[in-house]
Parts: sequence; structure tokens; C-alpha cells
Amino acid sequence: MKIRGMKNGPFLVQGDGTYVIVREGKEERIEKKSIALCRCGRSAHKPFCDGTHKQIDFSAEEVEIRIE
Repeated sequence: MKIRGMKNGPFLVQGDGTYVIVREGKEERIEKKSIALCRCGRSAHKPFCDGTHKQIDFSAEEVEIRIE
């Protein structure tokens, strides 16, 4: 799995294609190659990115995390 904090944008998570998100104690399975998670804290669809970071001029450096 690789997690990349995009410059001035969301966390892009890339893995095997199956993700389990827990919201309010409920598990949600997502079948995708990658997902974008909110990094600015202002998304209306948390934990997912909805593009709000562009509207609020969110600023953050690019980072990369690899999980093996």
C-alpha cells in the first residue's frame, strides 16, 4: 500500500483495491484501485476528498508513505 500526500491536496491511497472505512462505528467496504482522503479537514464528504482544498487555498508539502 502506498499513501501519498499530494502537494496542496488530498492523501491518495493506492493498494490492492479493497478498503475498509469505519464511520460512526460502521464498516464500509470500497472496491477501488485508489481513493482520495481529505487532508484539509473541510470536505463535506469526510473521510473522502471533495475538492474543497482548492477553494480554501489549502497548503501542504508532498509526502509519501509506503506500507509493506
